[in-house]
Amino acid sequence: MEDNNLKSAVEAIIFASEKPVTLEQIKKVLGNLDTASVRKTIDELKSEYETQNRGFRITEIAGGFQMNACTVFAPFLKKLFKERNVDKLSKPALESLAIIAYKQPLTKAEIESLRNVNVDGVMKNLVEKNLIRISGRKKVAGRPFVFGTTRQFLEHFGLKSLEDLPKIEDFTAMAEKVEEKNDIEPILEVENEPGQVAQEN
Repeated sequence: MEDNNLKSAVEAIIFASEKPVTLEQIKKVLGNLDTASVRKTIDELKSEYETQNRGFRITEIAGGFQMNACTVFAPFLKKLFKERNVDKLSKPALESLAIIAYKQPLTKAEIESLRNVNVDGVMKNLVEKNLIRISGRKKVAGRPFVFGTTRQFLEHFGLKSLEDLPKIEDFTAMAEKVEEKNDIEPILEVENEPGQVAQEN
């Protein structure tokens, strides 16, 4: 495949994918090209978009690549989609999610001891949104479930991996920024998938 055709094909695949698409998926679709060629093509596209000040960017999220509107233009897009109903996370949910993200795996009782409140409803909500999941059992009396974050958590907050988490004191500010971003219509939606840190039993 010629370079120009390859670049256009990769661009089309990332644009059309309903979730972050991995290098392996792109390689398979394009006839098992080598990883270096696909990665080089993506880097060239990213550079072109930035150099030409395009309205969208390719970002690496949760082990894959996704096309999103450039954050610089968020205020305009927010106005366009201001009528859209958005299911935002509450402050208690964000606080519990931050605790899980930084201290995982941990039990519900441990989360409650840190927050000094009952978190039954909050935990149910986070599980339903697939931001957290049961990742195992703690080896103590009663063997309670322990919880961790999912791949959907990484996608929701635009993180490449858990190593990209901000300082814990900055988490709430980041979460609020993400919720504000969610007021606009994303180019692509993502599909719920388990993360590497928190696997199902």
